[in-house]
Amino acid sequence: MSSILDEYEDSLNSRHPVQHSSRLSAANIGMTHSGFVNVRLEEEKPIFNKQRIDFSPPEKINHFAVCNNQLCMSLGKDTLLRIDLAKPDRPNQVELGRKEDSRVHKLFLDPTGSHLVISLSTSECLYLNRNTQKVRSLSRWRGHLIESVGWNKLLRTETNTGPILVGTSQGIIFEAEISASEGSLFNTNPDQYFKQVHSLEEDGRPAPVCCIEVERGPESKVVIIATTRKRLFQFVGRVAEGSEQQGFSAIFSQNQELLPSFQEFPFNMGYSEITFYTPKLRSCPKAFAWMMGNGVLYGQLDYVKLDSLLSDVQVWDYTPDIDFSFNKPISIVLTQFHFLLLLPDRVKAICTLNGQVVYEDVFPDKFGTLKKMIKDPAGGLVWIYTEKAVFRYHIQREARDVWQMYMSMNKFDLAKEYCRDRPECMDMVLAKEAEHCFQDKRYLESAKCYALTQNYFEEIALKFIEAKQEEALKEFLLKKLNNLKQSEKTQITLLVTWLTELYLNCLGLLQSDEGKHGVFQETRDEFRKFLSSSKHKECLYNNRTTIYDLLASHGNVDDMVYFSVIMQDYERVISHHCQHDDYSAALEVLSKHCDEKLFYKFSPILMQHIPKKVVDAWIQMGSRLEPKKLIPALVNYSQMGSTQQVNETIRYMEFCVYQLTVTEEAIHNYLLSLYAKYKPDSLLWYLEQAGSHLSDIHYDLKYALRLCAEHGYLQACVLVYKIMELYEEAVDLALQVDVDLAKTCADLPEDDEELRKKLWLKIACHVVQEEKDVKKAMNCLSSCNLLKIEDILPFFPDFVTIDHFKEAICSSLEEYNQHIDELKQEMEEATESAKRIREDIQEMRNKYGVVENQEKCAACDFPLLNRPFYLFLCGHMFHYDCLFQEVTPHLSTYKQTKLDELQKKLAAATQTSKSRHRPAPKEEGGDTASLGKGSAGVSREQIKSDIDDIIACECVYCGELMIKSIDKPFIDPQKFEEEKSSWL
Repeated sequence: MSSILDEYEDSLNSRHPVQHSSRLSAANIGMTHSGFVNVRLEEEKPIFNKQRIDFSPPEKINHFAVCNNQLCMSLGKDTLLRIDLAKPDRPNQVELGRKEDSRVHKLFLDPTGSHLVISLSTSECLYLNRNTQKVRSLSRWRGHLIESVGWNKLLRTETNTGPILVGTSQGIIFEAEISASEGSLFNTNPDQYFKQVHSLEEDGRPAPVCCIEVERGPESKVVIIATTRKRLFQFVGRVAEGSEQQGFSAIFSQNQELLPSFQEFPFNMGYSEITFYTPKLRSCPKAFAWMMGNGVLYGQLDYVKLDSLLSDVQVWDYTPDIDFSFNKPISIVLTQFHFLLLLPDRVKAICTLNGQVVYEDVFPDKFGTLKKMIKDPAGGLVWIYTEKAVFRYHIQREARDVWQMYMSMNKFDLAKEYCRDRPECMDMVLAKEAEHCFQDKRYLESAKCYALTQNYFEEIALKFIEAKQEEALKEFLLKKLNNLKQSEKTQITLLVTWLTELYLNCLGLLQSDEGKHGVFQETRDEFRKFLSSSKHKECLYNNRTTIYDLLASHGNVDDMVYFSVIMQDYERVISHHCQHDDYSAALEVLSKHCDEKLFYKFSPILMQHIPKKVVDAWIQMGSRLEPKKLIPALVNYSQMGSTQQVNETIRYMEFCVYQLTVTEEAIHNYLLSLYAKYKPDSLLWYLEQAGSHLSDIHYDLKYALRLCAEHGYLQACVLVYKIMELYEEAVDLALQVDVDLAKTCADLPEDDEELRKKLWLKIACHVVQEEKDVKKAMNCLSSCNLLKIEDILPFFPDFVTIDHFKEAICSSLEEYNQHIDELKQEMEEATESAKRIREDIQEMRNKYGVVENQEKCAACDFPLLNRPFYLFLCGHMFHYDCLFQEVTPHLSTYKQTKLDELQKKLAAATQTSKSRHRPAPKEEGGDTASLGKGSAGVSREQIKSDIDDIIACECVYCGELMIKSIDKPFIDPQKFEEEKSSWL
């Protein structure tokens, strides 16, 4: 018994159930070919998958109930077996302790699996709670054979059922409540109360209440459905919020005044059973199926309807093989799209959509007669039992073939709903819907559906062309285009081009019909929206030449301009405006999109017609335009244009020079030429403000000089000569204009006194010889201190008397005397300075310093007196060789070379002095030897003095040498690696 829920597959030798295929082929429904290929790698599992529980009951199974994974079964005479399916290895067995003549009539288990009511054939009832082992008698229920129980799904708890309804074999409906608690001292019964609320009849006589169901709908609505053998009753009422605990009496009392609403069928098979389908736990049922004598009544439940809850009701007639004499239906279970009918030896599954038997499973005789079929709402499993065995059905993907049924019923929206995750099925549904719409002449809807299918594109397109439905064809192409991937460039190009042609044809037809102006405007807006689609912008751009050709072939100029703007093909737009003499519109496009290349291209023609606006646009563009590239347009129309064009040209050139500070020579030269030709008053001002240094000049000086000379602007020429530092030419030309201007030019070469004197002599010569003005010539002497009276006397004629030069001559003589006195004083000061220097040198020779015996060398820190040393005025003392090593690295190459030469000379002189130890002959050679020795001594001292001048000219630590070496590294970069390796 511990393995009661271990699942296993039936042996391969067992009979396979017959499963009728309800699949519809594409050929049967007349659909065109689909692009999908349906390849199944393995056989699809059946919807209804039966499994037998590996369980051999010790006694016969009498009754069976299962809810919320709680299984209860009545075994033999007095045994109740309870199993929690979550813990199948711990079954619970309870002895009922009933009388020998009584047997279990029915088991009723509430939806939570907490409360079990056991109806006995002796009109007694027992109660067992899931959490207890004690079976308790419901004394108030005694005397009534219970046929049905309607559980309360709102107020129930694990220990209390809340108000429930109970149906008896006598047609009486009672309201009751059961509590698992022990109760008070005086009331130990589990049944809290038991009262009659209604009774049901058939043909004027009481009829057993076969089934009763209590449901709560929206807006506090309570629905009670009860069935007898051939009637289905409905009781609908409202319960005030908070008054649910008062029970269902109010519902029945609300229906007392009216005859109860019921459905009745003529045939009676002795019992009936109703079942419901609830899509989610704790929600209201959505559908029902009632098994009765005439067949199965099934449909939907509509809680909004006032007259009846039942909606879309249909009756399924029993098939001929169902014979009530020996093969009556026993139980019914409803799923989402099927109801299962239990017969004594088989199970049939009937589709609620088309009423067809889609599944039939025949059970072997060895298991005995099938007794009951129950569905567990919690797990959706269907249980069937016989006296010897228990079976379980798994319902897998029940909706897999529903789409076909809806499709065959032309309910395409529902068909698509149930094949969303199956593209090949969705394609078939869409194709069928498209064909259906086409046959109904709903061409636009057909086009939308066809666009979503994988059917052959050519067939569909030809279909609409043959039907002369261009609007539908256009819709189909648009939808197809939107469904294409960006990688499918060829298909996109084809559709875009075709759609453009269709739109243009349509616009052409509408434009010729004056009564369809509104439709024409809508179509144009739609076409322009298509052209501006961002999704297909790349395709339109790559094929813009083809689009332009199509637009041109239809003469659609407005849309061509619109398309050009979208493609940012502003050149075509501007060309269009210029061809139609709409220059302002062309300039507006230019200014709006600020394309420099287009400005360069179209400025010449625009400058010819609207020069002021063009220049304004150039100025607005500022530095984004290169003025040099606009010169061709300016030169062309400044030479042959009107005054306005010339003035606008000058205005833009001035903007470039003064506002943009353009330094290109061509711009400045062009402005100079304009000034020279049209505004001579501005020429000299421009040259003056341009500066006088060559680095500040941005025009060609030679070109400017030639230009000014050609137009006779002498003063401007003088200015250019001054800038070119051709002062002689400047003075010569200035003398033709004004003497004062020439004087200004003569003072410019400040560093060349000889040239200045020459220039002033030219001015003086001009004044004397050309103007014959002696007084003005004398003024030249006072203006230039380089000229003397004797320099200009040769320019005067012989007849001129000395009276005119008397003052100048006297002044010149006085200056000479003063100069002589200054030279005499300078000579005396120089003599005195030389005397003082000689005294200082003599004093330095006699200066000395005291060196203590403990003094050390500042470089090596060894005693100083051990070797020759130097003593500096700053107090630093160095050995000769230490100072030599310190100073040598800092010397220039020249001094190092010289120091090496002196060292060699000193070594050679010292060697020569030591080798002269031999005595010389006394008669003649004594004086000669003495002379040679004296010469060697003088040579060594001179060499030492020269060495001292190099290495001991200043203290190496306090002098200029240390200051110059402050930016040098402590370690020579060339010896850094060597030094670094020595530290490792």
